[in-house]
Amino acid sequence: MAEQCFPVPRLEGVSQEQFMEHLYTQRKPLVLEGIDLGTCTSKWTVDYLSQIGGRKEVKIHVAAVAQMDFISKNFVYRTLPFGKLVQRAAEEKHKEFFISEDEKYYLRSLGEDPRKDVADIRKQFPLLEGDIKFPKFFKEEQFFSSVFRISSPGLQLWTHYDVMDNLLIQVTGKKRVVLFSPRDAQYLYLSGTKSEVLNVDNPDLAKYPLFSKARRYECSLKAGDVLFIPALWFHNVISEEFGVGVNVFWKHLPSECYDKTDTYGNKDPTAASRAAQILDRALKTLAELPEEYRDFYARRMVLHIQDKAYSKNFE
Repeated sequence: MAEQCFPVPRLEGVSQEQFMEHLYTQRKPLVLEGIDLGTCTSKWTVDYLSQIGGRKEVKIHVAAVAQMDFISKNFVYRTLPFGKLVQRAAEEKHKEFFISEDEKYYLRSLGEDPRKDVADIRKQFPLLEGDIKFPKFFKEEQFFSSVFRISSPGLQLWTHYDVMDNLLIQVTGKKRVVLFSPRDAQYLYLSGTKSEVLNVDNPDLAKYPLFSKARRYECSLKAGDVLFIPALWFHNVISEEFGVGVNVFWKHLPSECYDKTDTYGNKDPTAASRAAQILDRALKTLAELPEEYRDFYARRMVLHIQDKAYSKNFE
């Protein structure tokens, strides 16, 4: 495990004003209790969702193991009617299956045309819209997407970050969430936006020795809890039992900062993408030098980046 572990603070009955003026600016995860979410926490049973969601086809992840790995893609994509997915995801053993009788399911709902439409459960599942209230902790024009998250019991999702702020609404079931600060990215063995370390509870420190330096934040979510996950915070989600969640994403930065072709909300801001492309070109130029010189000037570049771009305002 990581050497330092901190509980995510929990607060009850937080108002919009309290969140926006005093909590949001701290840019740290927070579990909010006692938020009015509507009737979804009591109505969204397996039978109800199966009936209301009905035969709408949804694309899902299916895996033979509990730990899904987006880097190695140890899962397959399949399609099921929404009602059938809910029924199967709630089961421990399946009479009908794709891979094995104890396979795991994960739904991350999409827009009607994922290439150009963002997910919004109010549009994709209009009969459920009246059951859920989104916390009004951002301006309506900042809204980006609302995403169904439905998981089999025991499912663990890869550690990753998102580029937008979001609220993880735990409607039913229980989850355990492990988070890491953006300032600890250098310890997480990243491949793109995702960490190579799958087992955050018992990591292979022979393979990932720096992981023990990452500060770990942890919380448990029960039905009705809402977890605020600031943009760039890494998170790993474990479904301790079958559950339904809804992620609500919004734009923390001005709209022009984001990639206009991004319908998932996980592409880096356009300025960051341009900077990464420039860095790639710089590294190709450095490769023209002999190893001794390449090493020296690369270290100088790192020091220059640290001096000019690292912030002293964050822990």
